[in-house]
Amino acid sequence: MNSRGRFAPYVIGTGLLASAAAAAAFAGYAMVVGEPARGFLICALITLPAGAALRRSGRARAEPSRREALLSVLLCWLLLPLAAAVPFALSGGLGWLDAVFESMSGFTTTGATVLVDFAAVPNSLLLWRALSQWVGGIGILVLFVAVFPQLRIAGRQMYFAEAPGAAEEPLAPRIRHAATAVLSLYGALTVACALAYAMFGMSPFDAVAHSLTTVSAGGFSTQAEGFAAYGSAGLEWVAILFMFLAGISFVLLYRALAGRPRALARDQEFRLYCAILLAAAAVVWLILASGQAGSGSLRQAIFQAVSVLTSAGFASADYALWPQSAQAVLLMLMFIGGSTGSAGGGVKVARWLIIAKVAIREVRRTLHPRAVLPVQVGRRVVSEEVLRAVAGFITLYVALFAFLTVALVFAGEEMTVAFSAAIAAIGNTGVGLSEVGPMGNFAGLEPVSRGLLIFGMFAGRLEVVTVFVIFVPGWWRLPRDKRPRRAGRG
Repeated sequence: MNSRGRFAPYVIGTGLLASAAAAAAFAGYAMVVGEPARGFLICALITLPAGAALRRSGRARAEPSRREALLSVLLCWLLLPLAAAVPFALSGGLGWLDAVFESMSGFTTTGATVLVDFAAVPNSLLLWRALSQWVGGIGILVLFVAVFPQLRIAGRQMYFAEAPGAAEEPLAPRIRHAATAVLSLYGALTVACALAYAMFGMSPFDAVAHSLTTVSAGGFSTQAEGFAAYGSAGLEWVAILFMFLAGISFVLLYRALAGRPRALARDQEFRLYCAILLAAAAVVWLILASGQAGSGSLRQAIFQAVSVLTSAGFASADYALWPQSAQAVLLMLMFIGGSTGSAGGGVKVARWLIIAKVAIREVRRTLHPRAVLPVQVGRRVVSEEVLRAVAGFITLYVALFAFLTVALVFAGEEMTVAFSAAIAAIGNTGVGLSEVGPMGNFAGLEPVSRGLLIFGMFAGRLEVVTVFVIFVPGWWRLPRDKRPRRAGRG
């Protein structure tokens, strides 16, 4: 029996069924605590039959083509946030555009919000948005690969379609074992983070919600002012630690915790990640210490540097009030991002490392035009195929950033807002400057602007290339075995 085209419905249907189960559980929680449950119930009623029908029409053991694997990734990352937007619209009182914005910001771990009055938002909805970031941080398809053993070979195709920039060796001979190991580490970090927050004074609810959004480098908070609302040095140091861990490759971190601690020291990307973080924090601290008496807190400098570099987007202070030179350093970090294979967004440290080495090679080649100069990261020689992929990614990333910035200006946004909002969306950082700064929100932007940023968040989380493939004409051409046969001449 031909199984082509049968895998995407199975995966999408499974995702919708998982959404239905989660919505039903949250409806029960909302009813127990006396909060509105209508949005969760309707979400479950919509996604349950749709998911069941799609799953029934698909096949778990089908081996998808590259096109179908990409389609599965794109549709999962589009349909699940749309389904999760229903509670925001019906229980949270948001308009449909704002509901989709909040939901997409959650799943893509961007952390940009349109919420203004946090006190009026039910706790069940705050936890719902926190859970969306936790799912998005590990990756929807990584969860599928880890939980459903029947995906087999198809799991590998989805795994790399969801994270096309992954350059790590497989953690185990089978991709499902790798995904399971990463998921186990992710869960353990989440539990440890929640316990640490509770130990330093957070309420159990806040500790759980913040742990979900810290380990995922998401940045959603239960407070409008983020960590600045708590005024606790202990809580900020806990957040610094777990944001830092969220920005490290989970594969590398797993190896280190599994008895190979030297793997961290030997990894060139990790060393550069630490160097960038330390340098940025030191520069920001010196700027604050010399520019404004009493505001030069080393802890605040480290907190914001870690938060921005890892794309977590939490705030311990309103850095929009800091000197512009300090803001410029943080803005630069938005363009860098975390490590490859981490929960962090952005371009990723490894790509900038490769670009820097290619630039150095070209400079040396001007002196020695005939020399063979391979690009190495650590002990590995980077293939020309990877170099082309990195160059293509950077080109598309910058092009999308430029397009969004210009489009936001044409939509009526001020230049600083447009520039910082564009990189905050694509890099999944979630905070920018001016009105979209750490103590602001995106509610005041034009509807067109919010629509553009939804696409920016979506493209940024899927690392641009996966999304841009739909603009290639060949994507819309049916394979030969799918094309309808022409009737013969009579």
